[in-house]
Amino acid sequence: MYRIEFDRKWITFFQKLDFSTQERIVKKIKNILHQPKKRHLKGRASFYVAEVGQYRIIYRVFDKDYIVRFYFCGRHKDYERWFLHFF
Repeated sequence: MYRIEFDRKWITFFQKLDFSTQERIVKKIKNILHQPKKRHLKGRASFYVAEVGQYRIIYRVFDKDYIVRFYFCGRHKDYERWFLHFF
């Protein structure tokens, strides 16, 4: 199983979500830690995106260190803004 890390801005995004959505995000994160590689983020091979309904989770996998680092969680529209701002 991979270890978990969070980008310093992660908590800002996470705290904006209602409690039931936070629970769903946490459940998805637990699944990601067991099988981290899924769908790449819009041509960015080093980033992955996971979906939880209308919400997105952005993360990177560092296989050498067995770490998954999470960067963003939020609605699809917010994810697009984050994407444009981050890159």
